[in-house]
This record gives sequence, C-alpha cells and structure tokens, in this order.
Amino acid sequence: MSTSVDKASGGFFLLLGLALYFLVIPIFVEQVEGGNIQPDAIPNAVSIVLAVSGLLLMLKPTMLQIQPARHFLAATFYKTILGAATYAMTRFGLMYIAPFLALLVMLKIGERRALWLSIGVIGMPALIWVLVAQVLDRGLS
Repeated sequence: MSTSVDKASGGFFLLLGLALYFLVIPIFVEQVEGGNIQPDAIPNAVSIVLAVSGLLLMLKPTMLQIQPARHFLAATFYKTILGAATYAMTRFGLMYIAPFLALLVMLKIGERRALWLSIGVIGMPALIWVLVAQVLDRGLS
C-alpha cells in the first residue's frame, strides 16, 4: 500500500473526527443539568481519538500491503448476512433468527464439531434469552 493512500485515509479520519467534535455532536447531543458525566463526553472522546488517529496515520504512514480481494469479499459476505439477520430479527424476533445466524457463521468459518455447533446454535441464544429477557427483564423482539 502506498503511503499516499495512508495519508489520504488519515486525512479523512482527521476531518471526520473534527467534524464530529465541532459540528455533529454539539448539534445532536443535548446538554443536561447535573449528573456526574455529560451526555457528550463519550462521543467527544471517540471523535478526539478518531481525529488523533487520523493525524498519526498522516504523519507516520504504514508500509502494509493491500490484502487479497477474497478477504474483502468474505467481509462483504459477513456484513450482508449480519444486515439481513438484523432485519429479520426485527420482523421475526431474535430467538427465531439467532440460531440460524449462528449456524451459518459457524459453518462458514469452518466449525464442524457437533458439540460446538450445538453450543453456538442452541446454547448461546438460550443464554442470551435467559440473561436479557429473564434476568434483566428486557424485551428481545
């Protein structure tokens, strides 16, 4: 990867962090009276980290090589599956979609052992349901 690409992406994240800090967060985050921490504290900290990281990337570009296209295609596949699953969860509920999502992801990464598949497909969604819906009394739509 050429250093100009790192400088360009660093500049992008520097400008994004500054825009968030000076424009977006002050407009969209309300201030409240009292309390130990202001609502904009975490978003401001994240925007500062983003801007500083962009500046550091501009000042000291990496010498990393670009990854093969198949890695980007795999990431796009996962992003598409997660987006579709998130949409399906809003329509049908987490407990109906999560097992299928877990199975698909586990099979895609190469897991074939029955014990681990059953833990991921049955055990983890059940544990999430118990902890969130029963213990914390929050809805899982």
